[in-house]
Amino acid sequence: MTVAAQRDAEGYLANKDDWSEELANQLAGELGVTLGDDHWTVLNAARAIEAESGSSPGLRKISKRSETPIKSIYKLFPDGPAKLIAKIAGIPKPKSCL
Repeated sequence: MTVAAQRDAEGYLANKDDWSEELANQLAGELGVTLGDDHWTVLNAARAIEAESGSSPGLRKISKRSETPIKSIYKLFPDGPAKLIAKIAGIPKPKSCL
């Protein structure tokens, strides 16, 4: 089943309240990522940081909060992990990403 959610031109959710785990799995699949427990640890850390600070976290903050080394984050989310994490986690594009 496909979950409908409005996205911007770059693929980020237009309304972060539309996010759900089901939608995250769908978005991940579209981006070529199959979510496992380690992915969820990283995604939940990113969502928690964004909820507390109001902005998307960079990789260092996600790494520290999730206790996942940055090298491992790159293996979980290849090809631009900060953008992939933000898209799948339903949070805004990180300011550090062009």
